[in-house]
Amino acid sequence: MPKASELKKGSVIEHEGEVYIARQIDKRNPSARGASTLFKVRFFNVRNGQKLELTLKSDDVVKDGDLTKRSVSFSYREGDMITFMDSEDYSQYTLNADVLEEQAGYMTEDLEGMIALLVDGQIVGVELPQTVVLEITDTAPGIKGASATSRTKPAMLSTGLEVHVPEYLETGEQIKVNTANAKFVSRA
Repeated sequence: MPKASELKKGSVIEHEGEVYIARQIDKRNPSARGASTLFKVRFFNVRNGQKLELTLKSDDVVKDGDLTKRSVSFSYREGDMITFMDSEDYSQYTLNADVLEEQAGYMTEDLEGMIALLVDGQIVGVELPQTVVLEITDTAPGIKGASATSRTKPAMLSTGLEVHVPEYLETGEQIKVNTANAKFVSRA
């Protein structure tokens, strides 16, 4: 069982019978003598997405959560259900699109590098790769010489996601988008 000081983003714990994944960790060092370092950790319930915030001392012990991670690829979407295929044994996992509301804008056919989060053999969520390549489907015309400035314009991508891109990019170009903050990274 790990101590609170050993927790990292993505760590999985069990708390009051539920499995949680750490999404944000703030470390605080109190100025009083003898005070121990405090960790304010924001967890998300892997089954229902509810938030849990705990403040832990560095020597507090937390219980490891029972979560399995499997490499998967996006297969298809049928109505409100999204199906993923396991990269090793080709088994399929189906998940309701409501669970993946924020992540659905990054998913395209045959997207590789995703990790399925499984609790007791049931899929409860998906981790996306750091960046994905998407095509610009609609944006204002490109401006020649605009690479010297850092001004941006809105662009609609092939999945329906809208991001701000540099002014020199045009419709039809492939770009890399950061999945953590929905920001333009570079041309693909």
